[in-house]
Amino acid sequence: MDQRFLEAAQFIDSDHPSIRDFSRASLAAGASSVEQAVDLYYRVRDGIRYTPYLDYADPEMYRASSVLRNGFGFCISKASLLAACGRAVGIPARIGFGDVQNHLNSPRLRAINNGDIMRWHAFTEFYLEGCWVKSTPAFNLELCSRFRVKPLEFNGREDSIFHPYDVDQRRHMEYLKMRGCFADVPLDRILATWRKHSPKLLGNRCTGDFAADAEIV
Repeated sequence: MDQRFLEAAQFIDSDHPSIRDFSRASLAAGASSVEQAVDLYYRVRDGIRYTPYLDYADPEMYRASSVLRNGFGFCISKASLLAACGRAVGIPARIGFGDVQNHLNSPRLRAINNGDIMRWHAFTEFYLEGCWVKSTPAFNLELCSRFRVKPLEFNGREDSIFHPYDVDQRRHMEYLKMRGCFADVPLDRILATWRKHSPKLLGNRCTGDFAADAEIV
């Protein structure tokens, strides 16, 4: 096991006091690592609001302790936080990335992103019972209900990634390629990709309630 997956990093700052306190707040005494990972997944999924309307060039949007303080973030933000929480309770964790085709984009997000391909979409991997298991905490339950997207469940033993269809059987997301897993957020590589393909994401000042976009999808 690579020791980096248990150690604090620049963005996955699992040693921050707020991360430690949050991670340990509701864990039951004697809970297994699988039970702990599942508990953390749901607290990050539903306790941190998802929004793509933020400045992607701001490093604080990727730092776990800042995401926890803000109470909102996008897929990389929330995956970074979940990985930090896992490490804070002794579960090896890393952050993984892939490019996805988002078939249920909103017009505003599509314009900012320059299309439907979302590059460097993030998930968290926990090392549980001898293997790496994927979990994707991006969309909180309330947002899923508004967009009529099936919320992703996680049991700690099976990969949890975006469903290919929503509740109306419309195509939702499909993975186009995987970019690998990392001990910390590879911010320089991510920003270089976005400068080339989605430059409007950087320095973006678009704000508002992303859930409200469900009314125009």
